Amino acid sequence: MKLLAPSTDPVYNRLAVPSRLHLLLKPYLQDERDMPFAYLILKISTTMLPLAVLLYVPQLRGLAWWGATAAYLFLGNLRFKGPFGLMLHCTSHRVLFKKKYAWLNKYIPWVIGPLFGQTPETYFTHHMGMHHPENNMPDDESSTMFYQRDSVGGFLHYLSDFLVLGIARLVGYFNRNNKATLRGRLLRGELLYIGLTLALAFVNLPATIVVFIAPLVLSRIIMMLGNWAQHAFIDPATPDNCYTNSITCINTKYNHKCWNDGYHISHHLKPALHWTEHPQHFRQNLSEYASQNAIVFDGIHFLHVFFYLMGKRYDLLARHFVELNGAFQRSEAEVAALLRSRTRRFVPAQLVPQAA
Repeated sequence: MKLLAPSTDPVYNRLAVPSRLHLLLKPYLQDERDMPFAYLILKISTTMLPLAVLLYVPQLRGLAWWGATAAYLFLGNLRFKGPFGLMLHCTSHRVLFKKKYAWLNKYIPWVIGPLFGQTPETYFTHHMGMHHPENNMPDDESSTMFYQRDSVGGFLHYLSDFLVLGIARLVGYFNRNNKATLRGRLLRGELLYIGLTLALAFVNLPATIVVFIAPLVLSRIIMMLGNWAQHAFIDPATPDNCYTNSITCINTKYNHKCWNDGYHISHHLKPALHWTEHPQHFRQNLSEYASQNAIVFDGIHFLHVFFYLMGKRYDLLARHFVELNGAFQRSEAEVAALLRSRTRRFVPAQLVPQAA
């Protein structure tokens, strides 16, 4: 258990002497604070995009093909995957380019998104059209409520359900809620991605597996893993309360790499809050976090939370738990008991917790 430490998470600092590239890109951006996204787009476009094309070149064979594949997988999975995924997240909430250049906003989901297994429009329609409006409650088709959230079997059930039925259930949700436009965007992106993948598989199956199929499976596993960790601890008395159905992870390198994604409570409270403002918002509202008994971890991120839960390592989770109320000191055993109580699955009919 920890007391609240000074923040090390990123905030916006205006450059004293902007670079030429910065000045060149600035007129296109809705918000200058999103300049790192423009740089990331350029990096991906000048590395992964050419490599993806190169893998389909018939003359590239043998060790040269495997070398290009290794470079592509390294960039796509170890260097850019997290930053890209959370850039997609941020730009779904706040458009990147000005209205004058609105067509450029299609570049992320339609051009470079598929390189990371993101079918065009699916992330936006799922996240903005369902997840935020439903807030992990029963009508949210990706809700974690009805699973034992410290169980490997529970997660595998959750994941397999999403991989097999996730799109169909999202279509059903849009049908029930008369969201025909979002349904159309979802199906257009999914079907075009599937069609392109099938067509390219006849051109070059190994390249298609590397560029489109493997990233699709991996991205959906990672997204569900992240959502599981973000909504693993739910207060059974107030499951619709953002303070008690989400968590916050502070002072971690992950927040520097992935645009303060650890601040999931404030993100659900204020979905349009700029990513650079989350640390300040958290500090300004500490008394509310404390009174709501919000769960905050210091020095770990969602992957740590997930694997600690799968190993039932509540001792490690308690060690990184932040005691926000300095006058009320709980033991690590008491914190572990609190965390364990919030991972129990809910019974659908009654919405009450049931012991594992």
